[in-house]
Amino acid sequence: MHQLGDRSSSRPRSSVKIGYIGGGSHGWAHTLINDLLQCDDLAGTVSLYDVNYEAAEKNARLANGLADRPDANGAWTFEARRDVDDALANADFVICSIQDPVEDTFVHDIDVPQEYGIYQTVADTVGPGGALRSLRAIPQYREIAATVREQCPDAWVINYTNPMTVCTRALYEEYPDINAIGLCHEVFGTQRLLADIAERYVDDADDVTADEIDVNVKGINHFTWVDEAYWHGHDLFQYLDRELEERKPIPGFEPGELDDESYWTNHHQIAFDIYDRFGLLGAAGDRHLAEFVPWYLDIDEPEEIQRWGIRLTPSSARTGDSEGPAKMERYLSGDEEFEFTESGEEVVDIMRALSGLEPIKTHVNHPNRGQTPDLPTGAVVETNAVITGGGVAPITAGELPREVRSMVLTAVHNQETLVEAGFAGDLDLAFQAFLNEPLVTVQRDAARDLFADLVDLERDYLQDYDLENADVLED
Repeated sequence: MHQLGDRSSSRPRSSVKIGYIGGGSHGWAHTLINDLLQCDDLAGTVSLYDVNYEAAEKNARLANGLADRPDANGAWTFEARRDVDDALANADFVICSIQDPVEDTFVHDIDVPQEYGIYQTVADTVGPGGALRSLRAIPQYREIAATVREQCPDAWVINYTNPMTVCTRALYEEYPDINAIGLCHEVFGTQRLLADIAERYVDDADDVTADEIDVNVKGINHFTWVDEAYWHGHDLFQYLDRELEERKPIPGFEPGELDDESYWTNHHQIAFDIYDRFGLLGAAGDRHLAEFVPWYLDIDEPEEIQRWGIRLTPSSARTGDSEGPAKMERYLSGDEEFEFTESGEEVVDIMRALSGLEPIKTHVNHPNRGQTPDLPTGAVVETNAVITGGGVAPITAGELPREVRSMVLTAVHNQETLVEAGFAGDLDLAFQAFLNEPLVTVQRDAARDLFADLVDLERDYLQDYDLENADVLED
């Protein structure tokens, strides 16, 4: 995080209401609870809404219990709400982190394309999985935007849900006057990489932290690029050629070599291969970068992707969250203590800034108003912004090299087409974007069969579309 001033615990607390959609989660909701209860200059109420009310109620109980601990600085009250209108009524901030049941959706997004020889490392942003996830999310985000318009039209909406670009874009398409940004932590990983480079190449650079690294960010979520990087004014980009040579050969692993590593392992091989090709550093994790271009995932067997220092994330890794509910029960019973940590996330600092406390400079997803002048106006792009009590002011990031821009534009146009299809309920239009995905490398008839298979398996979550009259679904 890059705060533009120092916190002062002596100032009076600002009181706000936060409406949380997805408030029953064991991930982002617990991170928010952790961070709010360590914040000493905001206070108020958090209304937790979730389609699983019981999960939201358990989070409220957990959070209210933690608020009574002597090491909790934040003065917050947490409440579970059964109705989303109640949760958002008069809210100052709305936070979104939602997910459809994985077994009914995400599993198919990952597994079914493999039957057609298409492999995905994440399947939540682009490619076949990203397209289907977009189609499911757009009606949900239309509803969120409509509820904000009715219940809290001036609130700031902060989205964590993927596909980040499509979800944030849908908010603005439904309610053009909405105040919304999307937050993603992928660039933080690139800042940590650059902090390590600073320690190894700059004299007297010791214990460099990620938030000391100032980067120029440009592109779209998960296909983000950095063309400038500084540590206290010291240019770090000059060391990337040396770092590239140190890392060669790229790719530098063997299939099967990473079998014992985490599915989320990242050796930055693709980020540096992209730098070698285009002169800009890929600023998302390699698992995300790989899905935007065809050559990294042009593989015959899953193990082959390990040559690039990453692994495919199997559907089994997405369904194995049995630890979350079990840990929650241990928290509530007192068998395990919830430990406050430094999460590294910035949502509380952003809310502080928007509340008129210390401004912050960070990267956000926001409609393009000229900050990326060579990408379409209105498309959601990821760049730095300065956030103050006056709002979010994106910083001009400059143009992308022509070859990079052409790849980014493919993703932008596909995402815009998916949003248009989502608002029209038109699966035939959605299929045009699906066909144009770089990972959809099969012939048109096979692509049609794949699309139809995915829609059929997930039709319970696609009821806002004209399933009966879509030509692409006809036998």
